[in-house]
Amino acid sequence: MAAKSVWAAWAVAVLLLVVVTGQVMAQSPQSPLLGASGRGPVTQLPMPRFVSMKATEGNVRRGPSLSHRIDWVYRRKDLPLMIVAEHGHWRRVQDRDGQGGWVHYSLLSGVRTVLVEADEAPMLLKPAEGTPENARVQRGVVARIDRCLPEWCRIRAGGHRGWVRKAHLWGVGPNEVID
Repeated sequence: MAAKSVWAAWAVAVLLLVVVTGQVMAQSPQSPLLGASGRGPVTQLPMPRFVSMKATEGNVRRGPSLSHRIDWVYRRKDLPLMIVAEHGHWRRVQDRDGQGGWVHYSLLSGVRTVLVEADEAPMLLKPAEGTPENARVQRGVVARIDRCLPEWCRIRAGGHRGWVRKAHLWGVGPNEVID
């Protein structure tokens, strides 16, 4: 009986070591999941980077395979997400709240979208304060990006198009310029 408990304790210790080592590797800048050059080891695209949900529903898993547990399901097409790691056909993503997990790459799109974070953000006709408003967008609205300058993005939402301060949006880097 004592041999069984020693064996069980040893197995638990090895399992914990594997889990902790895996978590440290996934967070380390030199991790094969992140790439040493700031690029994804699979796609060679910059990391982190923003993408959007292609599907209307996508499982978020604890690890990069179908055998890993589903932690939750994203149910919003075009939701902006940030890819923070890659492994084969899987991408580790984070949403606006910092929550995330592993999603199969086929559920993601390179189409750029943003999530409005301001309670109400004016959509201006030109990227300058004081120019006429075209519309207003509410917190939580998902919009497509047409173009981004250092401080402004031209977005499309609800049939309207206009320039919104980048500070009111999540899904675009603070210094990112998109043509």
